[in-house]
Amino acid sequence: MERLTDDLYLIGAEDPDLDLFENQYPVPDGITYNSYLLLDEQTAIFDTVDRRCGAKWLADLEEALGGRTPDYLIVHHMEPDHSACIADLLARYPSLRIVATDRAIRMLPLYFADTDFTDRTVTVGEGGTLSLGRHTLRFLTAPMVHWPEVMVSYDETDRTLFSADAFGTFGIPSRGEAWPDEARRYYYNICGKYGVQVQALLRKASALEIARICPLHGPVLTTNLASYFGWYDLWSRCTPESDGVLVAVASIHGCTAAAAEQLAEMLRKKGAGEVEVLDLCRCDPSQAVSEAFRLRRLVLAASSYDGGLFPPMHAFLHHLQQKGFGDRSVALVENGSWAPVAARVMGEMLSGMKRIRCVGTPVTLRGRLRQENLPALEALAEALLAGA
Repeated sequence: MERLTDDLYLIGAEDPDLDLFENQYPVPDGITYNSYLLLDEQTAIFDTVDRRCGAKWLADLEEALGGRTPDYLIVHHMEPDHSACIADLLARYPSLRIVATDRAIRMLPLYFADTDFTDRTVTVGEGGTLSLGRHTLRFLTAPMVHWPEVMVSYDETDRTLFSADAFGTFGIPSRGEAWPDEARRYYYNICGKYGVQVQALLRKASALEIARICPLHGPVLTTNLASYFGWYDLWSRCTPESDGVLVAVASIHGCTAAAAEQLAEMLRKKGAGEVEVLDLCRCDPSQAVSEAFRLRRLVLAASSYDGGLFPPMHAFLHHLQQKGFGDRSVALVENGSWAPVAARVMGEMLSGMKRIRCVGTPVTLRGRLRQENLPALEALAEALLAGA
């Protein structure tokens, strides 16, 4: 529990033992589930936490309340890592009323079938307000950032933006700074598909005078807020941060990887700037996705496999497609001892993404890199640098 202002408390929970966020994204440094309590003439709780941390959260909440009975629970987002304790909270405080969008209220029975919500909800929409006494909350809808029921709230008195999943990050703040690397990985894998909707939220937020941002994951942001808005503006526009190259490799026995390393060295010598080589067989897809968005150019180097594409590359391209990847220059390298088809399959998968420019002629290896392949690799490097 942490006191943020005279009236506002952070009462979230740290979960250092969680290994996979949403059961798919590795979180080696854990995750936080942020909840907040605003004490005024009437009291408001902002979201709950994941069931894993529910007991401690309820105890911390009771301590922060100091014997008071909460009046409102503001539900920004219905995902279970933020809503799991709603029924427990209502059972403990029968007079509590839930404040949420109409869509969120209609979702409540999906998660809490045994709870009667009759006369226990307050529906708010775009621009709606709630006075707690000295503090007035204004609500802004944020559909698909990153679920359809999402809203954010703004405390007009202390200029605090409760931003739901926006501006969140993997990791636990007490273990080190997670911005921007883990925030980028969080953004592209959680919210990345919904850049248009994030832009809409940023436009609304730009009209507000904001002193602090209170997200549902990660640190409360209180200084240099323009930089965080700058990152989100950049990411939500799918704009590269670097003119460099990501060389993503899926190699069975190391032969394709050797060719990829050779191409990476050619790119460096030609002035490509930052050139990063990622082994898709060992790198988590969420990190590879984040790096693909960060860099302007992409090389895909993969082996053919069972008449198709080596699965680690197929999985990577599927993730990129799911997250709305686009507007990049891409070069292809394939390997196949007797029936190379990787380039064709990669091209087909790329064709389902927006504004992908496949540059140069794909380089085909037969088993391993040979001297006669080097001119084709040189030409592919030049085409990639010319086609950005």
